[in-house]
Parts: sequence; structure tokens; C-alpha cells
Amino acid sequence: MAGIDRAGSTGRMPVVYLSHGAPPLADDPIWPGQLAAWSAELPRPRAILVISAHWEDAPVTLGATTTMPLVYDFWGFPEHYYRVRYPAPGAPDLAAKVRALLGDSVHEAPDRGLDHGAYVPLVEMFPAADVPVLQLSMPTLDPVGLFELGRKLAPLRDEGVLILGSGFFTHNLRDLRPDHVPAWSKEFDDWGREVIAAGDIDALLDFRHTAPDPLLAHPRTEHFAPLFVTLGAGEADTGTLRSTVDGFWLGLSKRSVQLG
Repeated sequence: MAGIDRAGSTGRMPVVYLSHGAPPLADDPIWPGQLAAWSAELPRPRAILVISAHWEDAPVTLGATTTMPLVYDFWGFPEHYYRVRYPAPGAPDLAAKVRALLGDSVHEAPDRGLDHGAYVPLVEMFPAADVPVLQLSMPTLDPVGLFELGRKLAPLRDEGVLILGSGFFTHNLRDLRPDHVPAWSKEFDDWGREVIAAGDIDALLDFRHTAPDPLLAHPRTEHFAPLFVTLGAGEADTGTLRSTVDGFWLGLSKRSVQLG
């Protein structure tokens, strides 16, 4: 049911990880509809906390708690991609709750708007831009450290907060293939489909050793890393881990997941 105001049967919001892509992914004939259909099945969040592949900062840093201009953190695209707007309300109350959960080490970046890892998917999922959004930096790329961060954030789910990790399930920009899916991307995606279906969190966290061609799928791990925050925040619902979006774009896997 679209637009419902309640969480699931447990009273707890789901947590998600999605593959967001570059701004042109919004012009893909399939992906926007996949995200719209997915969001229509989610309970309506009271606020959204985004962990994007495009913001690494230690210690943990919170973005603007008021509506700020978007961060167009990409280069060389047609002008219309720089005219996209997403004036979601700020989330100062959510920021206060995050600080309470994480302690005094949380920093703030009051002038930093949402980057494209946040707003590109949100435009498709919540196009009215009427849900408060807060972005949180990744303080590390260490899977266990990010899993622990997600664990600390998990209580927000009981307050109607959608915790959203945004990256890309495979991400090797040096080997983009508009005409076919390279073997390394397909094999990594097949592995992901299997371990997600099995609920094998340990295999996902240890993907450098359990996945095929991990260095080809992720020469650097920042686009896989938001998944670990999602897994930590969704630890209580590991048995519900499932794929929600699949397929490929320019040879990269769009696989996305949900817990709860």
C-alpha cells in the first residue's frame, strides 16, 4: 500500500541498501520504475537517514539539518543534470537522536547538502520531497566498523526512520560495458544473489575473501560499504534479508536489498 504511515507488523521500519548510479541512471527505462514500485511497498517513513558512497569523513559527520543546495558531485554531464532540485525538509530532530546514539564524537557539516548518492534515488522513491532527510558520513570503509555503526543506529527504526545505504553492488568505472555484462560483474552479482537468499551476513561482510573477483567488482570498496551499515541496522531482521532490485546498467549490478 503506497503512502501508509505505519511500520510493518513489528512496528519497526525496514532498512535498505540500493544501487544508485550516476545521474543518467534516472533516464534508464527500467530503474526509476523499479525504485518507485519498491518505495510504494515501504511504510511511509517519518524521516530518512542516508549513508552514501560519496561521503567519507571521520569521525561520523552529519550533513545539513536545514534544506541546503544539493551537492552536484560529478563532472562532464549535460547541463540538465545540474538543474535537478530536491528540497526535502531538514531533520534536526533526527540529528539530535543520532548524536544521542553515537555520543559526543559526532561532527556536523551544516552547509553540506545531499550528494547525488542521496538525492538521485530519493527523487524516484519519494518525488514529493516531503520527508525530512539527513545524511551521515561513512567514517571508515571497514566492514565490521560499519556494521557496528549500523547496530548503533538501529533504534531509529522503531521511531519511523528509514535507514538507507546508497552505493552500487558492483562498481568498476574503468570497465563499463554498455553493450554487455562483463563476466566479473555477473559472477559477483550471482554470488550476491545466492548469499542474500541464504541470509549469509558473514559472507557479505567478508566479501573480499568469499566473493569472486572482488577487486574487479570493487577496485575500491566505497560503493559496497553502505551495505554494511544497512546490515548492522537490520541485524534483528536478518531472516528477512532479500533482494528487491536486480539487473544491470552499463554492465554494473543494480542489486539492492531490504531487511524487515
